[in-house]
Amino acid sequence: MIAARSTRRPSRWLVGVLATALAFLLAPAGVARAADSPAVPIPPNTGLTDKGTGVVAMSDRDFVVKVRLAGLWEIPAGNMAAEKSDDPRIQEIGRNIAAQHVVLDKLDLAVAKKLGIELPNLPNTQQTGWLNEMRNASSPQQFNQIYVDRLRAAHGKIFPAIATIRASTRNDSVRKLAQQANQFVMTHMTLLESSGIVDYGSLPTAPPPAAANKGPVPVDNAMVAAAGSSGGVPGVSTSVILLVLAVALVAGVVTTMRIFRTR
Repeated sequence: MIAARSTRRPSRWLVGVLATALAFLLAPAGVARAADSPAVPIPPNTGLTDKGTGVVAMSDRDFVVKVRLAGLWEIPAGNMAAEKSDDPRIQEIGRNIAAQHVVLDKLDLAVAKKLGIELPNLPNTQQTGWLNEMRNASSPQQFNQIYVDRLRAAHGKIFPAIATIRASTRNDSVRKLAQQANQFVMTHMTLLESSGIVDYGSLPTAPPPAAANKGPVPVDNAMVAAAGSSGGVPGVSTSVILLVLAVALVAGVVTTMRIFRTR
């Protein structure tokens, strides 16, 4: 009886060690998978002031004018979507974008007043042409396609311009407006894409890079290769390494249990 109990005790102990070790080895893989889809962060306003301080460049003035122009045609376009479309989703998208541009327009007007920038009160010729296209649509379906495609293309054009201003402006009010406009534009692009009818093939493509591996961030091929290996070992994945370690651990535990039983 004593011998049997002494045999069981090491076996149970070894089984517990095995379970703990396996859980430890496999846990990083689970954590890595969970980290693949982190929550999208929302830029905080910490440190962003709005005192109108800093040099106002011509590009800053042009940006403030363009934000105003965007509202001058997207507000009536959104109102048309709520009236002319036969698709409840398009109607909702139009109402949301129009209402949000009212808010953005107020922010833009405040910055323009503070910096002494003169703003237009009518959309430009191209924007007027887009509105006329929508008014002259022969069917609700044709209107839906024109509305979604024109707005999606326009938002795609101003999106990189906002990034440039946000990164380079010396004026704090323009910087804050660019950050706010960035959030609006991203929201509007996502809303338009939720319609499911965006013609991505008609969108303008990005210009080709000036030269390979030349850009704002230098490319280190060795670092890219290491990052692609998911563990720093080229050609070997983390899951394979964990599996090998687990098999080795099991083999070692089995060998140890046999030694205990023999004794």
